[in-house]
Amino acid sequence: MREDGSGVTAGTAGPCAAAVTGIGLVTAAGHDAKETWSEITTARAPRGVRRLESLQGLPCDFMYTVEGLDLEARLGRATLLLDRFAQLAVIAAREAVADAGLDPDTWDGTRVAVVVGTAHGGLHYYDEQQAVMAERGARRVAPKVAPLSVNNNAAGGVCQDLGARGPSLAVSTACASGTDAIGTALGWLRAGRCDIAVAGGAESLRSRLMFASTCRMKALSTRVDDPAAACRPFDTGRDGFVVGEGAGLLVLERPEHAWARGAAVRAHLAGYGSSNDALSPVAPDESGQGIERALRAALTDARVAAEDIGHVNAHGTSTVMNDLVESAALHRVFGDRPLVTSTKAMTGHALGAAGGIEAALTALALEEQVVPPTVNLEEQDPGVLVDVVAGAARPARLECAATSSLGFGGHNAVLVLTRA
Repeated sequence: MREDGSGVTAGTAGPCAAAVTGIGLVTAAGHDAKETWSEITTARAPRGVRRLESLQGLPCDFMYTVEGLDLEARLGRATLLLDRFAQLAVIAAREAVADAGLDPDTWDGTRVAVVVGTAHGGLHYYDEQQAVMAERGARRVAPKVAPLSVNNNAAGGVCQDLGARGPSLAVSTACASGTDAIGTALGWLRAGRCDIAVAGGAESLRSRLMFASTCRMKALSTRVDDPAAACRPFDTGRDGFVVGEGAGLLVLERPEHAWARGAAVRAHLAGYGSSNDALSPVAPDESGQGIERALRAALTDARVAAEDIGHVNAHGTSTVMNDLVESAALHRVFGDRPLVTSTKAMTGHALGAAGGIEAALTALALEEQVVPPTVNLEEQDPGVLVDVVAGAARPARLECAATSSLGFGGHNAVLVLTRA
């Protein structure tokens, strides 16, 4: 490694990298980052997937849920003005800020940015109030439906909770939202618009209408007899994804800011790339050229070579087409060198939150030097030409890693992280 004069070790984190100083997670696998990481790396059967009474009668009536978390006790009256996805975002943001050793009571909030991605926003409360109107009439509908159902409910809620008065944005690029939110925050930090950014994604989709529609698309697994085994990325027996809920947020800082306050840096966010297939509202480009462009753009932005990437936390949704398209692009860019995993079999596909959750898990993989396994992978699809970690977590010497996201509308987004 060489020093380039910027105070950053070239090859590990370029001078335009951001320091990852805090991680916050709320997932079906755990209520915080430590519990989630422990659950994901032990390769136990998924614990968070369950059938829901509200989805009874649908071909897919199960999802990964966050259970046992008393949101009202954690948030108090704030729960009244936040949809469930925003409540999860605030809890993850608080953990990330505390993990970074920051105190919102003493920081300069005008230099703190918040970017939260979500695909569907406040559908949880919206659906509840639709039922109220159908059963009891329009006069019984709560006046707060409008502010709670908008996609910026989480970004605004995090700002209000933390006193963050800098730039703020809600990003919605379907299942790439969380990744694009973090990439946007990286750009703001580089441009000097903020010193600190809280960025990631949040989602809680328990909408019967959305489940019914996605079932009609044949995108969801219908393995109702064994929901815990339904999400099986890269496996020959996969038949669709399983919805999950949760939030994953990172605290990112300009390196100089982190160093000046003596922060413990957990990883570096070195690069971001994005593209669009410009092809279909739902189907990915089967050539994989779109996600390949995003992968190569992220590498260029991070100033690392493809051979430097030792691990990829893949989008890996457990749908037949996505897994083949993504793995083909990964193979063209990286060959068979990186250790690839999909953690969605433990968290579910958290849609707009997926990129935030998986960026956090990628940072933890670099910190712990361990690649989590792809749970439920019993027989790898012969069309998947990459080294997918299965069975057990695999220790590895990792300096650079990537995480990729593909979303409806043709959105592709990739982050490159490097070891601290």
